[in-house]
Amino acid sequence: MQIGEVAARTELSLRTIRHYEEVGLVVPSARSRGGFRLYTETDVARLMVIRRMKPLGFTLDQMRDLLDATDRLDAEDALGADELETLLDRVRTYQQAAAEQVEKLRVQLARAEDFEGTLRRRLSASAPSSDS
Repeated sequence: MQIGEVAARTELSLRTIRHYEEVGLVVPSARSRGGFRLYTETDVARLMVIRRMKPLGFTLDQMRDLLDATDRLDAEDALGADELETLLDRVRTYQQAAAEQVEKLRVQLARAEDFEGTLRRRLSASAPSSDS
């Protein structure tokens, strides 16, 4: 698929996808005869991982590291027990970091909802009554 379809499916801008290509996070699987970038479902899946990591505060290097680990885990090559455990430990580290960030976001969301409720109650209490 071309970059426009990928952008629509991932809800990322064309500029963002091109940036991720420039920094080596995702590389189009092919190019058309006209030079257009062509992406596969695997490329879209990589972009979705990146899109999910970004709001959690992961750096480009961390994204690259996680993608490298998952690429190696997904490869057809046989992994030795030590290498497999090392890769799984890397993924676990990111899973734990993501879980911590999710918890922080839950706390922030609860505070924001509480604040919004306070303002809503304030407005309701201050609104002119329709009884007059």
